[in-house]
Amino acid sequence: MVTIIALEREALIIQFPADLLIKAKKIKEGSESLNDLVVEALEREVSRRRGWAAHQRIIARSETVIAKTGIQPASTDLIRSLREDEGRRD
Repeated sequence: MVTIIALEREALIIQFPADLLIKAKKIKEGSESLNDLVVEALEREVSRRRGWAAHQRIIARSETVIAKTGIQPASTDLIRSLREDEGRRD
């Protein structure tokens, strides 16, 4: 059992599987505390999950747009022709 004190000084008791705790102690760097290791890992996981949730929202929104409008034609050819000054009106 490990007590972790976060930056806001809120204490939390976490129970780790014994083998995971042994692995964590082996990989932590010299003066790094186990608390620092866990906080850093949790920050990365929160960030990863937020990114995944955003990705899922983008996919859902894309599917909604496709359902309403159908698949739009690629704009690559139009962009290329505009870059080459074809059809410009300036």
